[in-house]
Parts: sequence; C-alpha cells; structure tokens
Amino acid sequence: MSGGRTVGIGSMVVDRYHRVPRILKGDEKGLLHAFPDGATTHTRVGGVVLNHLGWAAALGLPTAIFGQGADDSGGRLLRAAMARFGIARRLAPGGRATTTADIYLADDGASAIYITPGDTSDTHAAHIHEHHEALIQSAARVTTEVSQLPLDAVQAVLELARAAATPSVLDLDVPPESAVPRLGDARTLDAVLQLATHLKATASAARAFAADAADDALALARALRARFGNEVVVVTDGARGCAIASAAGALRVAAAPARKLVDVTGAGDAFLGGWLVALEAGLALPDAAKLACACGAACVEHFGALPDDPELARAAVLEHYDGPAFDKVEHAAAARDADTPASPTDDALKSFDTALEELAALRARLDHAAFARAVALILEAVGKGSRVHVTGIGKPEHIAHYAASLFASTGTPATFLHGTEAVHGSAGQVVAGDVVIAISNSGETALAESVAAVRTLGARIIAVTGDPASRLASCADVVLDAAVAREGGGLGLAPRASVAAQMLVLAALSAALESAQGFTRADYHARHPEGVLGQKSRDRSE
Repeated sequence: MSGGRTVGIGSMVVDRYHRVPRILKGDEKGLLHAFPDGATTHTRVGGVVLNHLGWAAALGLPTAIFGQGADDSGGRLLRAAMARFGIARRLAPGGRATTTADIYLADDGASAIYITPGDTSDTHAAHIHEHHEALIQSAARVTTEVSQLPLDAVQAVLELARAAATPSVLDLDVPPESAVPRLGDARTLDAVLQLATHLKATASAARAFAADAADDALALARALRARFGNEVVVVTDGARGCAIASAAGALRVAAAPARKLVDVTGAGDAFLGGWLVALEAGLALPDAAKLACACGAACVEHFGALPDDPELARAAVLEHYDGPAFDKVEHAAAARDADTPASPTDDALKSFDTALEELAALRARLDHAAFARAVALILEAVGKGSRVHVTGIGKPEHIAHYAASLFASTGTPATFLHGTEAVHGSAGQVVAGDVVIAISNSGETALAESVAAVRTLGARIIAVTGDPASRLASCADVVLDAAVAREGGGLGLAPRASVAAQMLVLAALSAALESAQGFTRADYHARHPEGVLGQKSRDRSE
C-alpha cells in the first residue's frame, strides 16, 4: 500500500446492546433477555465512520479520524478503541457529548436502533474549515457519511477534497427522509451526493432516488450513477451481496457466506472498510467487492459492529476472501516474517512496551475530579466509623486482596470482600455507610450482582473499570478509569496491561488517602514493625 493516509469524519458512537424476544410495536411492553454471560446490556464501540475505518485499519490501511470528540467517558472509550486499531485521531474538543445508540437485537435477527445525537451532530462546515482543511488536502483519500454528520459539514469536506484532487468516498447510510431536514436541506443533500468520487449506498437508501428500480440492486446502482455522476456507485444488498456501476459497466457480486450469523449490526460499515483497502491496493472492482463482502461476512460472525481484536478480525476476513493477493503484510502486527518467529525475549519486551504505553495513556487522561470524589467519599466514611471493602472476580480478585492490604498498611483500614460469595451471605460484612471498591475490566461480570446487593445494604460504590458505560459503572457513586486498549502478549487476550492499570489506579488512590490523612513514617512503622520495611521505617522514626 502507498504511504498516504485515508482520513474520515462522521459517526463515532458508543453502542449499548440489549437482547429482546422480538421488536415491539406501538403501545407494547416486553422484557429484556439476558446475554449468555447473564448481562442484559453490553457496551461496544460503533459508528458508521469509526467502524469502517477500524475494519480498514485491521487490514493494514493507514487511517485517521477527524472532527469533534467530547471528553467524557464515552469519548475515552472510543479513543481507546482508536488506539487499539492504530487509527490516528484529529479530534478537536467540543460538542455536547459522545453519541450513543441503544440497539435492540431480537431473537429472529431483527434489530431496532435508537440514537442520541452528540458531538458528531454538532460538527458544521465552520469547524471543518477552522480545524481540518490541511488534513483533508494532504490525505490519500477522504471518507464521510450521510447518517449523523450535518450536511453542510459533509459538503465542506467533499469540496475541499475535490479542490485538492483527493479521491472521496461517501456512505449514504440513511434514506433522504431521515437526512432532510434533520441533517440539512434537500439541495445540500443532492450536492454532497454529486461531489463524492465513490458513492456507497444501502439498497433501502438508494430506493428513494430510483423508485422504478424496486428491489433490483443493479438497477439502483445504475440509476444513482446516472443521477449523481459519481465515478463508481456501490449498492449493498445484505445477504445478496452488492451491485456496482461504473464507466466500465455494471455487475453484481455475491455475498461471502458467513459461517454463523451472530449480529448483522455494522456489516455495511465493515464492507466499506474492505472497499477502502481494495481501492488503496488497486484491486479491480470485482475483486474490491469480494474483499468488501469478506469484511461483511466476518463482521456478522461476532457480536458488535467493530471487533475487539484487530488481529482476529483480519484473520476472519482473509478466511472469507478468495480474490487476488493484496499488500496486507505491512500492518504492524503482521510484519513479522512467518519463517522467523520472534524470540521469547522479543515478546516479553513487546509486552512491557504495551503495558508502559497503556499506562502512559491512562496517566494522560487521569480524571482528577473523580479521584478527589473517591478520596472524599472514603474519608467521609472512615470519619464516621464506617469501613472500606475491596472486591473483584477473576484476576481483579487478586488485585482486590493487594489493594485491601495496601490501604490498611497506609492508614485506611480495609478488608477483602469475596466477589461471588457476597450474594451468598458474605454481603453481611457490609453495613450502611461502608464503601465498597469494585474492580472489573469489563464491568459486565457477575460482580455487578454483588455490587447491587451491597448497595441495597446502604454501601457507597467506587468502580475501578475499563468500561465507563458498563453495568458496574452505572451503579457506582464514583468511577475510576482503568481502561487499556491493548493487553499485550501474543494473543492480546489474557489480562496483563489491564491488571497493571487497575493496580496502579488503586495504588494512586491509596497514596492520595495517605497524604490526605497526614499519615507519617511513624504511623507506617506502627503497622509494619518487622521486615525490611519495618527496619527502614524504624531507622527514620526513632
């Protein structure tokens, strides 16, 4: 691939998934189903543009996302995903809040999506000209969407791209009645559809511009190209694949069959990610469609629009792709020569580097106000004679033991609370006014039930989690961010960097409490009179 970067602006969303028996009609009620892990809600990263840039980045395409990004818990979650996929970001502060979407998945595969507008919807043409002209003009390719970004901003982006002779791709993700007047007027919508070099549209969105084509994706592609004059028009048609219209003619390409159907959310976004990679690699249009369809198939085989692991995503795409080879080995994680495996020392050093980078990122976004609230909450409880308990499940259980001991040795008496036994009687060690510090990277484990139990008993909750939009975070009085984008290690699955993050967040909290309480060397010696530390504290205190 060439050295240029594909840059995109548009929807970046925190998706909240819910399982339901079916999609309800008006005036109906229904109960949420539980996911296999027992949770009723799961939080994932999403958004039309972030999704397709993520899939493209997983295949090795250098990408960047630009626009506005709110500095809230959702924004931090999205930026962590961008870091995980290697998506550079040029996000100016501003906007109301991070956009969220509630996605209801029915047992029959149907879905309903309700979106709360946020920072993307607050981005207009003036912002583009003030902050992003140079980035657009220097890009290898620009991608944007008709979904959540106001049409005047889309027009500004595409006009700047055209003036710089930068190829552009536009995703028409909603029909015109959903775009006008919510995003702008009909005249501006027509203008942006004409400005794009490549226009990708869903079949449902395309029908509004070519009613005579009915459900024929090929006719829809021809009609859109004839009307708007784009070099290439691609119409995605779900499980039937896609249709392409260009100066060379029109053709259909069948979908790549998925091995299993888990979640169709974001399949069209993944398709466009593959299309962007194919354009950069110079693949012929039929082969570009094959790669794009392979991304769509890989997407529906897992839960969520953007996968957690870019390595596994790329491997899944390549299993489905049967077209000619393209330059995909320059992706950072795939650059290793398969015939010369790395030494254990190399992997150890890379794991160190990953942890250090993640901890540095965590330090850079440290929420000082949240730490202050946590300290105040604990000091208030201790001052009234209440107690501190620390709990977790799995690896966080070990961290909870460490943290309780650390707090106790530095002036804040604390005890360990068993994360699962709490709902079988152990919650009785907690009384009203106590503080429970709950540790969970996902925030979606069974720990949430234990936390709900102690909260019922009158405890205050401090959550230490990697997901500020999780169930655990939602029932906490204070949330301390411990998110990491990468764990390190060959598979990137086992908790490594996340454990280090949780441990250091709690160590930092203990240091803040130690200082706030005026804890002295003599106080430490009284609690730790023996061993090397006892000797060190004795030498200075006597």
